[in-house]
Order: sequence, then structure tokens, then C-alpha cells
Amino acid sequence: MDKEHMKGLADKAKGAAKDAAGRMTDDKKLQTEGKFDKAKGEVRRGVGDIKDATRKAVDHASKR
Repeated sequence: MDKEHMKGLADKAKGAAKDAAGRMTDDKKLQTEGKFDKAKGEVRRGVGDIKDATRKAVDHASKR
């Protein structure tokens, strides 16, 4: 797991906490921030996946 995956997991966890707190307190702004953070975490996870795939492709190509 690389740095982007770790950041993505942290953003998703932070977002889930904000979203839950916003729902419990009926704070729409906090809820929206939570949803944004969760989405940001998903994007970072995708970037990490792309980096992993690229790294594997380069490693595979260099072994030929």
C-alpha cells in the first residue's frame, strides 16, 4: 500500500466521521464536508491504484 492509498483511507475515515456527526446533529454543512472527504478518499485510492498498475507494467516491461 503506497502513500496515496493511505491518504485515501484517512480521508474516507475522516469523511465518514464528519458525515455521521452531521447526521446526528442535523448539521447539513458538516454532512456535506463528510461526503466530500469520502469522495476525495475514493479519488486518492484510484490514483494509488493507477500508480500501482503503472509500477507493475514498468517492472514487467523491464524484465523482458
